[in-house]
Amino acid sequence: MTSGPPTGVPGDFAAALADLRGAALRSEVRLTEIPAPRKVAPFSVALAGDVLPGAPSGPRDPSAEHDHDDDPLATGRFVVLHDPAGQEAWHGTFRVVTLVRATLEPEMAADPMLADVAWSWVGESLETAGLVPGTDTLADGGTVTRVLSQSYGALHGTPDAVDLEIRASWTPVGTRLGTHLRAWAALLTMAAGVPPLPEGVAALTRRFTDRSRQRHTVGP
Repeated sequence: MTSGPPTGVPGDFAAALADLRGAALRSEVRLTEIPAPRKVAPFSVALAGDVLPGAPSGPRDPSAEHDHDDDPLATGRFVVLHDPAGQEAWHGTFRVVTLVRATLEPEMAADPMLADVAWSWVGESLETAGLVPGTDTLADGGTVTRVLSQSYGALHGTPDAVDLEIRASWTPVGTRLGTHLRAWAALLTMAAGVPPLPEGVAALTRRFTDRSRQRHTVGP
C-alpha cells in the first residue's frame, strides 16, 4: 500500500519534508521539531538545533538526566516556508530562514572583521554541503549581530562574553532541502567551534510525527 502526502499538502512540500527526514548530520547536532510560523506562508516546518560537545551517535534519550557537560555550544533554528503561488521577494516558492547563536571568546568582540568572518561562514557552509550560491540558492541575505556582555555588582568576576547571532535566509532551488539542512548544521558547528572532521556522522533518524506534520502543513 502506498502512502501519499496528507490531504491538501502540495506535492513539492511533501517532497521537501521527505528529503529533510533523510538528511544525515554530525552526531553533535541534535534537532527538535518546534511550532512553525503560520502567517508568513501557507505551509511551513521548523526545527530547533543544538550543538552538544562529545555527543554520541544516534538519537538522544529524552529521559536521560541532564549533564552540565551537555550544555550546547551553539543553538539555532531552521525554518522552511512554502507558498505554492510564490512570493516576489523570494524569487521562488520556498524560503529557508535560519538562525544561529553562539558565545565566543571576549577578545573577539574588538575584532572589526568579526561580522564579516561570521557572514563568510554562511557561504562556506553552503559550499560544504555542495550548494552553489546563485545556482542552488537565490536571494541570499542576512545579518550578523554581536553583543558584548560585562557583569557588575554581585556578578562582578563573571567572565565577559560575546554573544554572536547570525540570521541568514535564501531561496532553495528544487525540493531537495536535506542538503540545505546540512548546510545550516555546518554553520551551527562552525559557530560552535567544532572542527570540520569527517568522522562522527550520524543519520537523522528522528521522524516528524503525523500529528506535528499536519500542524505545520495546514494553511491558515
